[in-house]
Amino acid sequence: MLETHVLTFSINKPFEEWVTIYDSSASLQEAAGIQSLFRGVSKDDPTKVCAVMQAEAGVMEQFISGNAAMIASSGHILESTVSQVFL
Repeated sequence: MLETHVLTFSINKPFEEWVTIYDSSASLQEAAGIQSLFRGVSKDDPTKVCAVMQAEAGVMEQFISGNAAMIASSGHILESTVSQVFL
């Protein structure tokens, strides 16, 4: 079943740096079966980001755990992530 993941998290780099790394991982995301629908920065807080993606059940968790070092190097503070999943 296709799941829509809404992730909010903090970053410790400017959004422009984070988004460059995020966008450069598009081929990795696609190869894993993840479709990125939206990524943006908070209007009120430049350290808060929202990313919306779709994938089959279990794919997102596997991708994040398998790519944690790369994700953290983007400036994404992993422990700040709040994940909501919608069907």
